[in-house]
Amino acid sequence: MASKSQSAERKARIEEMRRAERARERRSRIITVTASGVVVAALIGGGAFLLNKESDKKAAEKAAVAAPVTGEKSWDAKKLGRNHVTKEVSYPMTPPVGGDHNQVWMNCDGDVYDKAVPEMNAVHSLEHGAVWVTYNDKASESDVKALAEKVKKTPYSLMSPVQDQKGAIMLSAWGKQVTVDTADDSRVDQFLTKYVQGTQTPEPGAACTGGLDA
Repeated sequence: MASKSQSAERKARIEEMRRAERARERRSRIITVTASGVVVAALIGGGAFLLNKESDKKAAEKAAVAAPVTGEKSWDAKKLGRNHVTKEVSYPMTPPVGGDHNQVWMNCDGDVYDKAVPEMNAVHSLEHGAVWVTYNDKASESDVKALAEKVKKTPYSLMSPVQDQKGAIMLSAWGKQVTVDTADDSRVDQFLTKYVQGTQTPEPGAACTGGLDA
């Protein structure tokens, strides 16, 4: 009887161990499925967030392009010469926004120049769709630094000092120009978004490298 009793106890213990093991396996499966669901949901949510963010970014850029730039000056592009010349050109505005120019463009792949650059070469860069950011000693050191960082991240842009310009900070594209007082003025980003390779560009897609490097 004792032998049978011991045998029954062993069977009971084995069965209990098996039930416990099956319970652990079920819990593991539940945890795995739940974790997988959380990961999938996170991926779907993250993807949707990124898509929405990209969509919002494109919508903001579209709005910036469509909206007029407050205080912007414009010149008739058809009246701005586009000949390649070697003799000096006297431009009617400072900095110039177009006109006859040197056959070599200033490098404008996010190039920041610490000294003044030749106007005739910079105008050629504008013809290629670049935006030229200029400043004088009225601009604060922090604003100059902030603008430089922005330009370095922006293909088809260049930056240099122009001491005899009227405004502290000016942005010029072919036939377009705006003056601002500080680097955080919202028109800086708007002007770059609207006119870097914008519709005003006479030669869209033309090179901004391989030219003159001051």
